[in-house]
Amino acid sequence: MKFRMQFVMQMCLGLAAACAGFAAAAQDWPARQQIRFVVPYPPGGASDVTARLLGAKLTEALNQAVVVDNRPGANGIIALENVAKSDPDGYTLLMANLGPNAINAAIYSKLPFDPIKDFTPITLTTVVPLVVLVNPSLPIHSMGDLIAQAKAAPNQLSFASAGTGAANHLAGEMMKSMAGIQMLHVPYKGDTPSIQDVIAGNVSMMFPTLIGGMPLIDSGKLRPIAVTSIKRAPALPKLPTVAESGIPDFDAVSWGGVMGPAGMPPEIVQRLNAEIVKILKMPDVQEKLAGLGAQIVASSPDDFAKYLKAEIDKWGKVARESNIRLD
Repeated sequence: MKFRMQFVMQMCLGLAAACAGFAAAAQDWPARQQIRFVVPYPPGGASDVTARLLGAKLTEALNQAVVVDNRPGANGIIALENVAKSDPDGYTLLMANLGPNAINAAIYSKLPFDPIKDFTPITLTTVVPLVVLVNPSLPIHSMGDLIAQAKAAPNQLSFASAGTGAANHLAGEMMKSMAGIQMLHVPYKGDTPSIQDVIAGNVSMMFPTLIGGMPLIDSGKLRPIAVTSIKRAPALPKLPTVAESGIPDFDAVSWGGVMGPAGMPPEIVQRLNAEIVKILKMPDVQEKLAGLGAQIVASSPDDFAKYLKAEIDKWGKVARESNIRLD
């Protein structure tokens, strides 16, 4: 009995010491060292540009350097594992994204981290609609035309993607399922070769992000049919959504957000959320992100956590129904 009481007291003292150390570290943050902002992609893409924009503004707001750390590879798994295993002290952040944080959970049976339990949501920064683009030689000018042709000739229409399991692959599979149509999926190694084949007429259509699709629309190389977000895109206000054009409730967007490892001190999470939300409301930041085709969200940590859970559930259902696995 005496040994048991001593053990309990030692455990309580250890826990108290740990909590005291944690609180002290939170009070000192971010004075101790620079903050590392991990991006799961190479430099130059939308996630990288967003992280660098936020990082520069956070450097000014926190009076501490925020350095972008690009860790591409394995569909984002390398970057997310690195963040998940980092100390939750506020000095490691993640530029979260639809593919690595939600779709991977749907298409891999085993990951070296838990996509929900091993991360701390800070804010959903932006959403970026996809856009349905078809080769202009096709007699398809609306979602109604597309659905009618697909039903009349199953698997005659084809759609390109950046690869099996990519966001634009699952968007196409979700469209097939919700519209009750059959289309042929043609995977490529990246967006560039898929764009070339749709322009050449070898594939009927594709679903790039708005930022990737705008140059193709402006040049007339591909014809826009609809955007995949629930609301119309400000960049293309006259273009209807898929949801209002024949597939009710259709919603497939890319998104970005800021996270950290699980167990971050609440006061650091709240400080980061407040600073990033403030940054996202700056006119120059809004102009830059709008140029990327992004729509600013700036959510609370709780709302981001709910959104992430809903995205994992949604894409998990699509992956199961379409039998999409990468392992």
